[in-house]
Amino acid sequence: MQPLAGIEACAFDAYGTLFDVASPARRCTDALGDDAPRLAALWRERQLAYSWLRTVQGRHVDFWQVTSDALDFALDALRVDDAALRARLLELYRTPDVYAEVPAMLAALRRAGVFTAILSNGAPAMLASAARASGLDAMLDAVWSVEAAGVFKPHPDVYRLAVDGSGRRAHAIAFVSSNGWDAHAASAFGMRAIWCNRHAEPDERLPGAPDRVVATLARLPVLVGVGDGAT
Repeated sequence: MQPLAGIEACAFDAYGTLFDVASPARRCTDALGDDAPRLAALWRERQLAYSWLRTVQGRHVDFWQVTSDALDFALDALRVDDAALRARLLELYRTPDVYAEVPAMLAALRRAGVFTAILSNGAPAMLASAARASGLDAMLDAVWSVEAAGVFKPHPDVYRLAVDGSGRRAHAIAFVSSNGWDAHAASAFGMRAIWCNRHAEPDERLPGAPDRVVATLARLPVLVGVGDGAT
C-alpha cells in the first residue's frame, strides 16, 4: 500500500479506534453472561444515533450524557434492571481498554516528529480519563473534544478543530477512524482519511472517501510515510 505523502499530523477518533468500546461490557460478563456482546452493540448503536439525532435537533448535550442515555436504552432492551451494574458499566467506560497495537504505533509517530492528537465526540473529562488510564496521554500533543464546537461529528466544525488546533492545512492531516462515516466526513472536509475497518464492514455511500483502508493501526506509521515496518 502506497504511503501518503506530506502528512504532518495524525488526528485520531477515540472510541472504537484507539479505545475498545466493547470492553466495559466484556469486563462485566460475570453479570451479563451471554448478553454482554449484545449490550455492547446496542449501547454503541444508540450512542451514535443519539449524537446524530441531537445534532439534527439542535439539542446538544455532552457525550457523557449521550453515553449514559444510550446505556439506559440498552439495559431496558435487554430487560436488565440493576443500578449497581449500570454504575459499574459507566465507570468502566471512563477507562476502556486500548487496542493492543496503539501504544507502539503512537510511539513510532512521536519518534518521527508527527503531531498526534485525539479528535473525538467524547467530553473532555471522558477523554482525559481514558488517555490517562491507558498511558496514551504521554504520547499525544493534543486532545480535542467536540465540546469546543458545540456539535457532534460529522459536522464540519468538528474537523475544523484539528486544523485550528494543529496549525496545519487540512491536506497535511491524516484523520484516522474506525467509523466509515467519520472517515468519509473528514475526507469531504479536506483531510486525508484513513479508515481502520476493524470488522470488515462495507464502504459507506456518503460524500468523501477514505484515502486508505486498514484492518488495524499497526502499520499506520509506514502508511503515513514515517515508519520502517517494524511497528
